[in-house]
Amino acid sequence: MSQFDSVSVVKKANVYFDGKCVSHTVQFADGTKKTVGVILPSSLVFNTGAPEVMEGVGGSCRVRLKGQDGKFGEWKTYGEGQSFDVPGNSSFEIACDEPYHYVCHFG
Repeated sequence: MSQFDSVSVVKKANVYFDGKCVSHTVQFADGTKKTVGVILPSSLVFNTGAPEVMEGVGGSCRVRLKGQDGKFGEWKTYGEGQSFDVPGNSSFEIACDEPYHYVCHFG
């Protein structure tokens, strides 16, 4: 799916890490929400509250998840059309050498 229809979009952007990650919140009629955004070339660590699925829609990235032992695992590469799951109450490091466009699915 290349677009979302019949949604509400929060006009103000979510800006993280001094503008290295910018997204907009998309709200669906059924109450679900997603964010649509871009991560510029950088290496960033994100913390999660709820579980997330990160869907790549452009570019590529390397990701490593923090394990239950508190240590980051091995790097894995993801590109357009690929996704990765992040557990709730966890964190992940993402490294991008090019702009990485994504949809973050919550819950």
